[in-house]
Amino acid sequence: MNIYIHQTTAIDEGCQIGEGTKIWHFSHLMAGCVIGNNCNLGQNVFIASGVILGNNVKVQNNVSVYEGVVCEDDVFLGPSMVFTNVINPRSAVIRKNEFQKTLVKKGATIGANATIICGITLGNYCFIGAGAVVNKDVPNYGLVVGNPARQIGWMSENGQRLHFDEKGIAVCSETGKKYKLENKVVTLL
Repeated sequence: MNIYIHQTTAIDEGCQIGEGTKIWHFSHLMAGCVIGNNCNLGQNVFIASGVILGNNVKVQNNVSVYEGVVCEDDVFLGPSMVFTNVINPRSAVIRKNEFQKTLVKKGATIGANATIICGITLGNYCFIGAGAVVNKDVPNYGLVVGNPARQIGWMSENGQRLHFDEKGIAVCSETGKKYKLENKVVTLL
């Protein structure tokens, strides 16, 4: 199937792994996870049961993707970024029935060491800065940084900062594609 799995990787029976996917050193995929085509899972990656990764998802080293997380196509998960799945964890209290869903939409980027608090949606092509702590939804194309994360701008589908003119139009410096900002919503023209 044209899949690369490093010999130190643990793959539990019942995982679905798409064509062209590469899984590197010391990673662990639990039964019931779904990995799309052409994904790349770096060293020391953990994928829990029920997790869904779309096509062309890049998971960098030392990332754990816990139950309740869905990443659509073309998502980038930076080194050592963190997902949570329970709002108020306690070691002595079992809260597996309280796992919250987190949706990472198409083309989103999450920077190194960022933390994503469960129960939110990260919009299409949004960009989460390194080290950010995200505790609320991020709009499509939104650029957020800090702790707690706050929106400081907008990004193009190619990851370039967008600068809108007085008419609400911005042009990606890399591709020339135009974007419209209206009522705090960005759309590709």
